[in-house]
Amino acid sequence: MTKRNTKGFTLVELLVVIAIIGVLVGLLLPAVQAAREAARRMSCSNNFKQIGLAIHNYHSAFKQLPEQGAGFSDIGNDVSGGSWAQSEISSQRNLSALVGLLPFIEQQALWEQIANPMGTNADGTIRPVPWPQMGPTPFRQFNYRPWVTEVPSFRCPSDPGVGLPAMGRTNYGVCMGDTTHRFFLWGPYNDVLELDTGHVAHLRASARGVFVPRTKTAFRDILDGLSNTIMMGEFATGLGDNDVRTQPLNWADPDGSDDDILFDNPSFCQGFTSPLRPRFWSDGADGGTAPSRVASASFLRGFSWSDRNYLNTTMNTILPPNSVTCLRSNSSDSGILPPSSQHQGGVHILMGDGAVRFVTDSIEAGAATNGGVGLDQIGPRTPGSRSPYGLWGSLGSRASREVIDGEF
Repeated sequence: MTKRNTKGFTLVELLVVIAIIGVLVGLLLPAVQAAREAARRMSCSNNFKQIGLAIHNYHSAFKQLPEQGAGFSDIGNDVSGGSWAQSEISSQRNLSALVGLLPFIEQQALWEQIANPMGTNADGTIRPVPWPQMGPTPFRQFNYRPWVTEVPSFRCPSDPGVGLPAMGRTNYGVCMGDTTHRFFLWGPYNDVLELDTGHVAHLRASARGVFVPRTKTAFRDILDGLSNTIMMGEFATGLGDNDVRTQPLNWADPDGSDDDILFDNPSFCQGFTSPLRPRFWSDGADGGTAPSRVASASFLRGFSWSDRNYLNTTMNTILPPNSVTCLRSNSSDSGILPPSSQHQGGVHILMGDGAVRFVTDSIEAGAATNGGVGLDQIGPRTPGSRSPYGLWGSLGSRASREVIDGEF
């Protein structure tokens, strides 16, 4: 008889090994997730660097920055409704600055479609009258192929937003400075694109950012220094989930007056956030105050890279990053539009010299109840005053001669 010795694991040993493997997996998964987010964040930063390089190349070619409110206009032959009519024969000077950057970010083919008349719709059907050169107004034009095309360089990999009801999403927009308003939409023109002296005066007093609506700007206008001035910022796109950063509260003065609460108190809308989940609007059942109007799921942040509308392609330096987004319903020229992101703790911003910086949510932003600088303001808020929004506001203004004396 031959005696055979058999070797194996006891039940206790097997359980110990399984427990050890479970602990290792539990330790490893967060590290993997963190590594993936770090890679996405780096990719987002690289996208922004390419956009910064494109802006500098554009300036070298045309001696100006791409205009926020470019394109052609044909008010005389267009449908009623002025420059905000949903026109199919003209862009009505409603194109964002991102449109002009296309040839400088390896999107020459898309640019040629826009720069020339197009005879087909997005679904391939033939149009009896071709789409115009530089396209129609971007607002809700789903039949125009370029406006519904996603441009990878305009998207942050960390942002999960995709598809309808958005058109071509973007996570990057131009900086309008430290102003809540005036005339984000019209610029120096009235609604039929005629120069308006009142609008011009308000614009010069309060539009203090690198980009000014429907107005040409250049590096020579950035008197505070390119390395001290924010040129663009990133923001998360809307998911329709009542996120205070991407689904704005549309505030209207209760008495219907022309008083602008947002101008005097930019943090007013923060009173409607949920006490339990401050990243979302209150529903009234969580101990907070539910807002009366939150924007519909069709008009959220970053829904169209081609549209110069402030909700799509602009940001301002009033409330710090990842704060609430708030618009005024009675008048379409006011808004609190802080940058935001799906990165932890802050956002990327693009400086005038092309450098990409990561700004934390805790950046010094002055007193939240301070109003902005504007034509009708007096005392410390008169035109030319120092930004009332601390370091954050100072970085957003291009020519207020503020000294940036520390890191951020």
